[in-house]
Amino acid sequence: MGVVACTRCTKAWPLGTKTCGRCGHALVSRDHQSLQRVWAYWVMGLICYIPANIFPMLKTRTLFQVDESTIIGGAVELAQHGNLGIALVIIVASVVIPLGKFWAVAFLAISVKQKDVASKPQRQFLYEIVEYIGRWSMIDIFVVAILSSLVQLKSLASINPGTASIFFALSVICTMLSAQAFDSRMIWDVQAKDGGPDRNE
Repeated sequence: MGVVACTRCTKAWPLGTKTCGRCGHALVSRDHQSLQRVWAYWVMGLICYIPANIFPMLKTRTLFQVDESTIIGGAVELAQHGNLGIALVIIVASVVIPLGKFWAVAFLAISVKQKDVASKPQRQFLYEIVEYIGRWSMIDIFVVAILSSLVQLKSLASINPGTASIFFALSVICTMLSAQAFDSRMIWDVQAKDGGPDRNE
């Protein structure tokens, strides 16, 4: 269309304009370092996700004992006590969705270099799903925070966040930054380079 939008204030300017006249931000048509940042955040998120599943997420102290539960271990205990619905929510929010986001972001980053992997509408749809579910990625941390604030009965019982909560939060943040660093316009750049429509469409 011959225009470039400012990433700070979103005002459109004619292509070739170097600086936004509204906010003074530098204008660029394409972020050439996008994939590098995607992979950097992706790797950091994956590294943090490993200890998030090894270390305890919750530390429950009662009058006579201290229990530490990992994400999966806590879900298994809930299922054994008959709370299958809550256990399923924890498994989906803490295991299925994070692993799905890792796969989806990696697939998108690889697919922009290989046009025959999937059609552009399919890749755009996958990108929109990743962006949508990103807002629900911190549900585990919210649960831990709520339990920690509600269950504080001094010497009788208390619930505190474990080491895994820090790593899980860092993993979620990194995967969100990885998804945000991905320039979705790269999905459609293949057609412009080839000078024709994608044969998968």
